[in-house]
Amino acid sequence: MQLPLGPDPRTQTLERIHAALIRAFGRIVRPDDKRRDPVWVLVQGVIGAQSKTAISNASTDAIKARYGSWDAVADADLGELEELLRGQTFPSVAAERLRASFRKIRLERGAVDLRHLSNLPDDMAMQWLEDLPGVGRKIAAGVMNTSIFRRRALVIDGHHRRVMQRTGLVPPKADTARAYDALMPLLPEEWSAEDIDEHHLLVKRLGQVHCRPRAPRCEACPIRQDCATGQE
Repeated sequence: MQLPLGPDPRTQTLERIHAALIRAFGRIVRPDDKRRDPVWVLVQGVIGAQSKTAISNASTDAIKARYGSWDAVADADLGELEELLRGQTFPSVAAERLRASFRKIRLERGAVDLRHLSNLPDDMAMQWLEDLPGVGRKIAAGVMNTSIFRRRALVIDGHHRRVMQRTGLVPPKADTARAYDALMPLLPEEWSAEDIDEHHLLVKRLGQVHCRPRAPRCEACPIRQDCATGQE
């Protein structure tokens, strides 16, 4: 059986979507000074379930300021840690998962440090992170892509997954891990880690503005021509 030649048409769809979103929203580029230490990004992800990004950022900075080092957080009193995280949506769950995650890192690495991941292939680094308590595909991809690691990993949050499901590029009932597995092979090879980060931020913006969970605003959507739901 002869395989079709040329690029995957779904990759071309992603390229058109990306270009349309830039025209609609402008560029969304993460400044270099916003690329943080991988452990900081891990903390922000673990504690940030259903919380606003600004609140999780402030909580992450507060934890580091209170304990002075990430290793000290592994020995923190849970009640004290939960109090620091009271602004989060689920402070008790966040405190438990964060301390458990840090203790596992220290057990395996001798200290709360993720620098060894820079020496691992992407798939191995992602799997290592996902073996930590409270860390799923979204958080692992965030650590690899948005930190100083700058690796080719696509962050997929609820907005992103919903948009991709409605376009038809991701199965309707796919969870984050399955959506990631479906989309990563479709990303243009020339896209850098920064391009992939911007793509996520643009798709997320679309999900917030047009592709709402209920009553999506398809009539004004900038990617309607490439969206199966919009065409319907």
